[in-house]
This record gives sequence, structure tokens and C-alpha cells, in this order.
Amino acid sequence: MNEVIIYTDGACLGNPDGPGGYGAVLVCKIGDKEYKKEISGGFDKTTNNRMELMAAIVALEALKKPCNVILYSDSKYIVDAINLGWVKKWKENSWYKDAKKKEKAKNVDLWKRLLNVISKHNVKFEWVKGHAGNWGNETCDRLAKEAALGDNLPLDVRHDT
Repeated sequence: MNEVIIYTDGACLGNPDGPGGYGAVLVCKIGDKEYKKEISGGFDKTTNNRMELMAAIVALEALKKPCNVILYSDSKYIVDAINLGWVKKWKENSWYKDAKKKEKAKNVDLWKRLLNVISKHNVKFEWVKGHAGNWGNETCDRLAKEAALGDNLPLDVRHDT
């Protein structure tokens, strides 16, 4: 399997419910060649957390075949939800935060999509401090902000918030 490093970031101008964007950088080394791909997009009436999730989803969906992936994100929301098993518990609890079903998990539509694409790869999520000079994170931050400023952004249609 190919080894891929992915950096992701999301932004929302006027969080929540402002225009938002996501950015991702994929780096794949095959033999002695390194390939890089940048991906970005945006939505209107969204949140920062949704754009963080979209960055990871779109980056992983761009992979054409199963890969070993290290995905770097400055979103503790995403990294902790995966690494600490929160999203697994939410799913087991019918997308409620706990078994007592008092509080619904947020962004279920995107969590389902992320879990689906993760199942096709071997993905390790790593947290990286944002705005700390990491070239991948800084590039994604720029891509996300530029996308959020785009014209005619589609409305973020949320199915579960």
C-alpha cells in the first residue's frame, strides 16, 4: 500500500453559520518521487467543525486505492473523537453522546461519511498545533480561508444538527 501524509484544516468566518472553507494537502512518495496535491472548497452557513471534518473526508475520498495514511489535523474535535473512541461510542448510542440519550451528537452526517472512508484505508490521526509554523497546516489554513471567501458558495445542508 502507498504511504500518504495528509494535512487538513477548516475555517469558518463568523462561526457558527458563516461562510466556511476547508483545505487539504496530500503528499505521497512513490519510489524516489514525491507527489503533492492540494484540495479546497467551501460552503455557506456552516461551522468550523464541519469544515474540519470536510477537509479530512475530501482528502481521504481523493485516494484512489487503499493506503496507509497519517492524517494531521489541528482539530482536537476530530483527532480526539477518533483516537479516544468518542465517535465509536456516539455510533453505538444511536448517535447520542451517551447511553442515556440526553444529547444528540453533532455533525452525524459528516461523521458517518468519515467513518465510511476511513474503513477503506489504514488511517492514523495525529494532532498538530495550528498556526505554529507547520508548512502543511499553514498551507491548509490558507486554502481554507481562501475557499471561505469564495463567491457563490453552496449552502451547507445539514441533516442532523
